[in-house]
Amino acid sequence: MKKHNFYAGPSILPEYAYEETIKAIKDFAGTGISLLSISHRSKEFDAVEQEGEKLFKELLDIPDGYKVLFLGGGASSQFMMIPYNLMNQKSAYLNTGAWATKAQKEAKLFGEVVEVASSKDKNFNYIPKNFTVPDDADYLHITTNNTIYGTEIKEDMDCKIPLIADMSSDIFSRPVDVSKYALIYGGAQKNFAPSGVTFIIVKEDILGKVNRQIPTMLNYKTHIEKNSMFNTPPVLPIFTGVQTLKWLKNEIGGVKQMNKINTEKANTIYDEINRNKLFVPTIPDENDRSIMNACFVMNENYKELEKDFLDFATQHGMTGIKGHRSVGGFRASIYNALPLESVKSLVDVMKEFEKKH
Repeated sequence: MKKHNFYAGPSILPEYAYEETIKAIKDFAGTGISLLSISHRSKEFDAVEQEGEKLFKELLDIPDGYKVLFLGGGASSQFMMIPYNLMNQKSAYLNTGAWATKAQKEAKLFGEVVEVASSKDKNFNYIPKNFTVPDDADYLHITTNNTIYGTEIKEDMDCKIPLIADMSSDIFSRPVDVSKYALIYGGAQKNFAPSGVTFIIVKEDILGKVNRQIPTMLNYKTHIEKNSMFNTPPVLPIFTGVQTLKWLKNEIGGVKQMNKINTEKANTIYDEINRNKLFVPTIPDENDRSIMNACFVMNENYKELEKDFLDFATQHGMTGIKGHRSVGGFRASIYNALPLESVKSLVDVMKEFEKKH
């Protein structure tokens, strides 16, 4: 039976990336040495790192003045590094979910944090609108996609102060006007690579303006000066990530085309959630619904069927659709590499379950 991978992360990556990584583990770039034991300072791996930055800049149309970094530590380490490098006295945070909350918590260690708005009052089932950002804050931090709750900020907002965005789970899923951001970062394990590498897109002229001393490893300038090679980088995830970007460019046709595909996938699953009498979406406003994580629950009249549907879907090859404990119900994570075929298969399962009940 074919398995359909709806896990929220680590999650599905392109078959091309798997296959190229397997080859490289056995023999990297014709060296006769495994990728797992190659020197990160070899010319062969240096070429991979350079290609990764080049593809990032090409696919996202990154302007001059920005540097792309590949570091360890996960997106969670950036919750600390961002205020360490950028916050003098005050920062602003938009609280739209668990990861935004954690980022905000870390920033409070470095100074005053203004929560410009929060959707916690309704269990983060909407994106706050019409909030005011203090002009004297050093930056505004947002989380564009919320994997747990299924909301997404799909437009690049205008901001008078430096804008920082955690794009861990929607990077490369839609075009982004990078020029509107001072820094974009994210963990890899959704649309880029296996866990272990963190990408950072940073505008260089925002650095060096804080009064504090920054430990060497936590200073973005350290990693810019050494092209992400100050210490041993996560070699395998970086390699796999580069293969994912090559797939996105050569097989998909770039980010705009990827967005069209993602929109079709999202419309397919949301249309069925809206139509099927057994289910209801957890996000009321269609404009706030994520195109990466479709969250839904059983209609209250059929609540007792929740476990039955999960078992039924699993028996039919749907993997990883159980919702996060904070929300319950179900979550179909439809990241870039998930084919439309998988979404249609889930819809068929939902229809079949409806007929049974």
